[in-house]
Amino acid sequence: MYGQNQENTDIARLLDVLPPHVQAHLDPAMAQESLIEIVLDLGRLPTARLAGEERDLGAAEVSAADLAYVTARLGAFGEDNRAGIPRTLHRISAIRNRRGEIIGLTCRVGRAVFGTLDIIRDLVCAGKSVLLLGRPGVGKTTLLREAARVLADEERKRVVIVDTSNEIAGDGDIPHPAIGRARRMQVPRVRAQHDVMIEAVENHMPEVVVIDEIGNEHEALAARTIAERGVQLIGTAHGTALENLLSNPTLSDLVGGIQAVTLGDEEARRRGTQKTVLERKAPPTFDVLVELVSRNEVVVYSDVASAVDALLRGDQPAHERRIRGADGVVRTEAVCPVQPAREAQPWDELEQPSWWPDEPRYERRGDYGRQRGRRGPGRYRRAA
Repeated sequence: MYGQNQENTDIARLLDVLPPHVQAHLDPAMAQESLIEIVLDLGRLPTARLAGEERDLGAAEVSAADLAYVTARLGAFGEDNRAGIPRTLHRISAIRNRRGEIIGLTCRVGRAVFGTLDIIRDLVCAGKSVLLLGRPGVGKTTLLREAARVLADEERKRVVIVDTSNEIAGDGDIPHPAIGRARRMQVPRVRAQHDVMIEAVENHMPEVVVIDEIGNEHEALAARTIAERGVQLIGTAHGTALENLLSNPTLSDLVGGIQAVTLGDEEARRRGTQKTVLERKAPPTFDVLVELVSRNEVVVYSDVASAVDALLRGDQPAHERRIRGADGVVRTEAVCPVQPAREAQPWDELEQPSWWPDEPRYERRGDYGRQRGRRGPGRYRRAA
């Protein structure tokens, strides 16, 4: 799946919490290789979602006793309806009815994949703040976890992970070995993530802060505060591309934000645009933005400020496309779009400003101070 990378999956510990009749229809070797998640919905057949297909697990429908069997073997569910298995990366999410009773479970396999960072390692190790975007399941959290381990173990930096749902370092008080020497701060409530982000910087003096799922305005503001203190940020946000982030009024501040600006007549003519245009409001919080197209392909904007400015002008920003082949070698393709030339405007051929009145020009004669009280003709003369 990841070329030359190595995976560490405690798949047996996830299978142990499943009802016996579900376990009987799961092949451990198959689960280790391609299992993504197991879905248990009340009154329906249990389903295994594999890479590229779905498969029913037996002919017995899921009962309330089956759901109770699973939840009794898990840690406590948080207010985000997520739980886990201590010292593993597996995540179990619950669906509840109006009375708060669990009527469905999604048991997602967590994998510690070593070696995935090679595709953007140069950016992360250069000390730049990096923002990862991508659809769910594309590997953002896996890449984030590996970045924390590499920076802590190989670069010997002080790394603090703000782990809102215990998805990066696993459930329980002892973090999973996949994060190396990085420290993990748990978040008691989802709505308190921005407070823990600031606390991490003020109390523990990190050189790097790792954040998963920046999702609201408070967290975006906390990220900017951390960046302004000189701390490197590695984080993920909701969205699949830079254009999506710009159109999101809550999170656009991560890339500088947008504001409407009214131009003067001369500047609008020079640019060949309308008088009201959109411009970047502030410096971006993150220096680099990475769009995860797939697990082995990314699009890199190494200068977020220039990329945002180009998009707001209606141009295509310069970027890099990096692809990891089956042999594990990363190939880079620089994309520098040719910007279209500005269309010629009628006023480009004028020898004088277009707003100059179509009438004879006059010039002052003599010193204005001596002419101040003078009236009548003779104060001005026709220009030669």
